[in-house]
Amino acid sequence: MTTPPMFPGFDGLLTLSRRDGVDIRPTLLRVLTDLYVQTSTHTVEEEQHFVELTSRLIDHVDDATRAVVRARLSIYPRTPAAIMNKLRLGAFAADPLTDSPPPQAAPLKVPPAETKDRPVAMLSMEPRDAAEISDMFFSANSKDRASILHNLSTAPLRPSPHIHPSRAARAIEVLHMAAFASDIGNFATELSAALMLPAAIAERVVKDPGGEPLACAAKAIGIPSRIFQQILLFLDPAIGTSITEVYRLARLYDVLSERSARIMLAAWRGATMTEARAKYRPALYHEERHRARAVPANTRPDGVQSGRAPLRRVTGGDGSGG
Repeated sequence: MTTPPMFPGFDGLLTLSRRDGVDIRPTLLRVLTDLYVQTSTHTVEEEQHFVELTSRLIDHVDDATRAVVRARLSIYPRTPAAIMNKLRLGAFAADPLTDSPPPQAAPLKVPPAETKDRPVAMLSMEPRDAAEISDMFFSANSKDRASILHNLSTAPLRPSPHIHPSRAARAIEVLHMAAFASDIGNFATELSAALMLPAAIAERVVKDPGGEPLACAAKAIGIPSRIFQQILLFLDPAIGTSITEVYRLARLYDVLSERSARIMLAAWRGATMTEARAKYRPALYHEERHRARAVPANTRPDGVQSGRAPLRRVTGGDGSGG
């Protein structure tokens, strides 16, 4: 089988990894996964080669590497079924958009050591990873967004904390009234305050034409399904006048788990940290030297000629002149 261009030299690196004293399999698996999720579509040959290489690496890496790879592939809509099955990502649930029945997956042969109930390690997202998840979600179409949200429910990622019930109740009331008035500005302002999101992110969530980000925000706050449907009808005329869109988003909201919504909220918060770090990057010493303004030369008092020091009065030891 010809190696696809996106995985050059991986077979040779796998051979190298089997030599004594050299274990680059964790690095290979992470790089291979990063390369695969960077592209939205793959050829049959690329998918087959990815499945072959990944299957040979997953069982021979440490738990931390396996957890990172599992988290990345769990939110990628085009993860091959064989890898989803191998990582036990629960990818065979019914599609929330089509209600199609899940395909019958072959039973897993899990070793006895893996059958014990072990708590899944929750990983806090690095700002770069959070930005990638956020960008992937916003750039996906409606079907892929639903798939991402469905897979987030089993991803080993740490969700954002619960909103305090009293704060959530106040937010629901304000958002409900703002939606009835079609006041998108106040709606986005209250959403920003309730979810602790920057104003730009909250506005992007509210004005997104697909509506899936708004569903995530509403689920993270805990808005009841009935009130969310009313928000859809009155807040944005582009969505509210389309019965199909309202029905689609209402169904998505009913099957969307709170954990998936809070993980997406954590990704939005983490993504803003990346922007803040880029904007307020600490300057290096040599950069400060180059940016320092030149200090103007000391100006001489009027009447003092160049090259001649001003005369000073000499006083005696008793302080009297003379």
